[in-house]
Amino acid sequence: MGTGIAEVALLAGYSVYLFDSNAIAADKAARTVRENLQRHVEKKRLTSDRANRAIDALRVVKELSLFSDVALVIEAISEDLESKQQLFAAIEKIVSHQTILATNTSSLSITAIGAGVTKPQRVVGMHFFNPAQRMDLVEVVSGLATDPAVAESVCTIAKAWGKTPVRVQSRPGFIVNRVARPFYGEALRLLNERAADPATIDGVMRETGGFRMGPCELMDLIGLDINLAVTRSVFRAFSYDTRYTPSFIQEEMVRAGFLGRKTGRGFYEYRENANRPSPHTEPPAEGPRRIMPVECDALVQPLVRRSMAARTGSFNLWRSSHLGLLMETDNATVWLTDGRTATERAQETGLDNIVLVDLALDYELTKRIAVAKADQCSEAAYREVVGLFQAAGLAVSRVDDVAGMIVMRTVACIINEAADAVNQGVCTREALDLAMEKGVNYPLGPFAWADRIGFKIVHEALANLSFHYGEDRYRISPLIRRMLWRKESHGPAAERATSGE
Repeated sequence: MGTGIAEVALLAGYSVYLFDSNAIAADKAARTVRENLQRHVEKKRLTSDRANRAIDALRVVKELSLFSDVALVIEAISEDLESKQQLFAAIEKIVSHQTILATNTSSLSITAIGAGVTKPQRVVGMHFFNPAQRMDLVEVVSGLATDPAVAESVCTIAKAWGKTPVRVQSRPGFIVNRVARPFYGEALRLLNERAADPATIDGVMRETGGFRMGPCELMDLIGLDINLAVTRSVFRAFSYDTRYTPSFIQEEMVRAGFLGRKTGRGFYEYRENANRPSPHTEPPAEGPRRIMPVECDALVQPLVRRSMAARTGSFNLWRSSHLGLLMETDNATVWLTDGRTATERAQETGLDNIVLVDLALDYELTKRIAVAKADQCSEAAYREVVGLFQAAGLAVSRVDDVAGMIVMRTVACIINEAADAVNQGVCTREALDLAMEKGVNYPLGPFAWADRIGFKIVHEALANLSFHYGEDRYRISPLIRRMLWRKESHGPAAERATSGE
């Protein structure tokens, strides 16, 4: 990270001093920066003159005492509080009173780091994302004592370096590492419940949910040990809140040394010529002779339209008293998942042949859909639904009948975590959406997702998950309840009341 940050600063026209307690490591870092800059020149992404100016502005120093004239220090050592405190305590004796002391910590308290120096008001978090050269986001994190002017100065610097800064209060995980926990945690729970294999979970999250990478392949890329360490850190920092409980599956994989790409094996194998498994896709099936589409929520109307377009004949939308019902076929009913299992909904409605569909980012464009059938549902009725979606141009992935399926439960939990972060004053909702889009490349920020889905659907999914599991893990954020009632109070009924109807 230190190497990447140095390269970013150099390309922005800053002079950079590079120090490491291991002089060999510092020399290696400087060599890596020079090689990267030369590679940019060879690929015509950088002019020779600019690269040479950057190289000339880089200096490896062997003593901290040579930092006496710097305006900004960025620390990127190991994630150990005592080590960071000791380093800053040594540096503040050398630099001027105006020098900003920034830490690249991804999870430690800025307040605690600042408590180790005599002027904590100049200590601020400047959390880059790996690789720093390519990732846009910088979380600018204020501890309790951080001077707002210092945080604002760091935001200005980040912008000058071509980055997108977001202001954050020092809370466990800041924005990204906190709000991203459900992305991994729900996937691990799905694996534990044998809902689907890693390739299917990843495929559905990518192709249906619109995420750039699935959770299992992303954990393999990050390193399961690193991902687990962040989860444990957040779990401890939140006083062992069950929402952040580490996964036994992940802990076992770390014990086995299955850490992902770096060890050649994680959820997938990375040895030479290893076969990468594909998402489970249902074989071709014959669709129904008739469908009866339901007048449903705008979110899922494109899926109903696609299904109708795949059939011949005319259709009239009909209204149903069953919320979430999308269509009827010859023998089955098709519903949007709402956090309940298909089996539970079959028992409650008295309709045995129920098939659920998972949430999609865009039902008009998606090429894959995940489905789950009730235990009471006949195989023939289920195959009708599979055939219907296949005729609409969709690859169909069957998952076991778990509450909330894959995309819906994951996105609902991400939105819930985001709402809690905003409700607790960590950042604004605009900053949070920007952070998740820029920091981890989510297709939408959590609040943009909530606006697309509707807070009512999110609330319902979380309430049903909470009831199903009987755990505090799925407790609903007060902000979601507030947003739900705010939206409800400005809906059509309120408008009619206001106009005197």
